[in-house]
Amino acid sequence: MSAYGSRPAASSGSRTNGLAIAGLVCGIVGLFFLSFVLGPLAIIFGALALRQKAAGGAGMAKAGLILGVIDVILFIVMIAVAANGGFSWYVGG
Repeated sequence: MSAYGSRPAASSGSRTNGLAIAGLVCGIVGLFFLSFVLGPLAIIFGALALRQKAAGGAGMAKAGLILGVIDVILFIVMIAVAANGGFSWYVGG
């Protein structure tokens, strides 16, 4: 129980930027699904979160930004491989 006029214990401390969390989640999920959509979203959310200096989560924003770039590069590589007929594994004989 808290006294009248005091702050609840759950709200004390700094809050993490929601855009940083969104960028990180989009970057991680984009590694596995829909990298052509989630990669650019991770880049956008990460860049916007880095611009907001007051909110915490700069590390998550940078990670989301990096993962977004990796997602876009991964998508470009997958398109290039698919355009060349895919992989061809020739073993032996």
